[in-house]
Amino acid sequence: MIYILQNHPTPEQIKDMLQQYETMIKIVVDIRRRILAGGGEMHSDCEAVLLDNGSEQDDLWGANWYPAEQRIEFESLINIRPRLGNRNVVIQDEELRQKVETATRAILGGMS
Repeated sequence: MIYILQNHPTPEQIKDMLQQYETMIKIVVDIRRRILAGGGEMHSDCEAVLLDNGSEQDDLWGANWYPAEQRIEFESLINIRPRLGNRNVVIQDEELRQKVETATRAILGGMS
């Protein structure tokens, strides 16, 4: 189950997003709109949901959220964007990582 979130999810939504991977939620953050899509099997699934919801491709960055540890891993195949200066699955730009982290913690922080 994939949810688009701009506020804290319910405990049921967290449970749904953890169905695919027991300890981790795949997320894609729209850094301009400060929303995220979470859940599903692949980051590209979350990305597609956000694109259908009006997000722009260049604003979307993938990561993994570990609720029990409140930890973010800035790694996703959708992050490979040579045109935007990111030639790796890991988000390389520290300012961009901070935007992803800020939005993620505002929405998912404290939820486990």
